[in-house]
Amino acid sequence: MTKIKIGISLGDINGVSAEVILKTFSDKRILELCTPIVYGSSSILAHYKKMVKIDLSYNSVKSVEQIEATRLNVLNCWEEKVDITLGKPTKESGQCAIHALDSATSDLGEQKIDALVTAPINKEAMKMANFAFPGHTEYLSEKFAKKDSLMFLVNDGFRVGVVTGHIPLGKVVEHVRKEAILGKIKLMNQSLRVDFGIDRPKIAVLGLNPHASDNGVMGKEEEQIIRPAIIQAKKNGMLAMGPYAADGFFGSGLYRKFDGILAMYHDQGLIPFKALSFNAGVNYTAGLDVVRTSPDHGTAYDIVGKNEANPASFRKAVFTALDIAKNRKLHEELNENKLEKRSKKLKQFEERP
Repeated sequence: MTKIKIGISLGDINGVSAEVILKTFSDKRILELCTPIVYGSSSILAHYKKMVKIDLSYNSVKSVEQIEATRLNVLNCWEEKVDITLGKPTKESGQCAIHALDSATSDLGEQKIDALVTAPINKEAMKMANFAFPGHTEYLSEKFAKKDSLMFLVNDGFRVGVVTGHIPLGKVVEHVRKEAILGKIKLMNQSLRVDFGIDRPKIAVLGLNPHASDNGVMGKEEEQIIRPAIIQAKKNGMLAMGPYAADGFFGSGLYRKFDGILAMYHDQGLIPFKALSFNAGVNYTAGLDVVRTSPDHGTAYDIVGKNEANPASFRKAVFTALDIAKNRKLHEELNENKLEKRSKKLKQFEERP
């Protein structure tokens, strides 16, 4: 069986991305499971390899066709020398991140690689480089022509998605609409079935206001917007429940009884997720025709160059990308078998005298 090709966009060259990549693939056992291709620069990796004193060889290439299946491969996305400014956002670091991301997603779209793991970027640096998106999720949605996608934080059986992503808190309310919530429930339900192999996933939907508004005492969104979306999801055959008060939901451990949890806004979902899963969580973009994961941490400028970066979340992102790519292939094969069986039965019926 051909090994799955995992593309890795280098991310911010002034952050911990190169360090966690090197630490991850210094464990040669991972190379038995996949063929990794880092989109970035071999000279950048060489700089950090020397800094963190890791003994790891890699194959430097200019295209996917030149990769070696049993080694870490580095696909060079630029030739010129770039300056590394440890722990600081720069226009140059943003430009390098964009070059790596554009190259990796182009190969992903052409199916030259099977999945993509994006190393962390810095939003300030990306803005300096005129990156037109709030983050990876929005970039990928436009790149792969999807009107909607789902930011999905996962750690084994603990999975949290959000209705609104990288927008200011003051604008959240205007984006919390029945259609938006229902759309995210559908994306989560489909992802849980196809990407995670759960036949009848149970989805919890959180409220927007404190205590889920206490029956309208602290807001109307729960009764007028969120609950109608949940009712419609149930009518469409999905096991959606709620709205639940977010504080008690996580504090009581009720979250453990659900396959997926839909929060209304970024921090409502990500604060409890990261508190319970830091260095073990993975950011997955559900709803795309391609597979993309990322570690749940940022560029960690405060520890760059100190050899303190923990590769656990990045390593988990690689494993999650592998699992999802395999689950999708299995789902596709099962569907093809079902269609083949139906076709045979139909043919037998038509051939009956």
